[in-house]
Amino acid sequence: MPAKTVVAQHPSLRDDIGDLITTRPLPGPRVEQIDPFLFLNHHGPQTYPPNNAGLPFGPHPHRGFETVTFILEGELAHRDSAGHESVIRAGGVQWMTAGSGLVHAEVSPEGFLRDGGPLEILQLWVNLPGRMKMTRPRYTGVQAADIPAITADQGKATVHLISGAWGGRAGPISSLTGVFMSTIALKKAGRAGFGSLAGRNVFLYVVRGEVEVNGVAAAAQHLVQLDLAGDMIEIVALRGALVVFGHAEPIGEPVVAHGPFVMNTRQEIVEAIRDYEAGFFDQVSA
Repeated sequence: MPAKTVVAQHPSLRDDIGDLITTRPLPGPRVEQIDPFLFLNHHGPQTYPPNNAGLPFGPHPHRGFETVTFILEGELAHRDSAGHESVIRAGGVQWMTAGSGLVHAEVSPEGFLRDGGPLEILQLWVNLPGRMKMTRPRYTGVQAADIPAITADQGKATVHLISGAWGGRAGPISSLTGVFMSTIALKKAGRAGFGSLAGRNVFLYVVRGEVEVNGVAAAAQHLVQLDLAGDMIEIVALRGALVVFGHAEPIGEPVVAHGPFVMNTRQEIVEAIRDYEAGFFDQVSA
């Protein structure tokens, strides 16, 4: 089967949020989405001093999509109006289905506020099809120890499997829409290969290091865009690297986004704002 072709690379552009170092490759000047992947914020890496103010993401609403949050360094406390609450530490992942709507906060826990420390967090937004946008909200938080770490290439590659199946293992999170998601740690010259990707869009972001994707070099903090038709992909580290690698079937529906709401039509955005202002999101039942 033919290998997927690299069609573009998109740098992560600086867009700080207060004192939180933030870069964003998606959306960017030359790419609006890689359907169904809508948005990626890369926070850090940076080190917070003791007695800091922590992350600035107090209570805010969402509707119509999912958030996947990778805690690479530091800690992240989550609480939402559906009754979910957790503190996820380095190496862990939060997967939240906003669905019909909820209010959540993503803040630094008390220990981090007191002591400070290194912090690096990625948050990816994954769209939901129209028939699922009003699904009941749900949340799964998993620590690093609960994520299978599958070694390949004689130990030079480690696939941390978050959702989907690979290497005879299954990730701890069950995606509503069949999204495969992982992070891959690679030593120099380490390689990891994936097949059966025809008709699926790949999300591949180089967090750090440098890799070749099907023979094309890609530097740190770049999003690699590949074609839809190809079937195979091979990632080879030119030096030690960490990448986020996922794939999913494209939804192929209109996307109308307004702040924290992602729907199919402008009228649905109006309804989301109305419902939030009426307090309906705060009344989501656990």
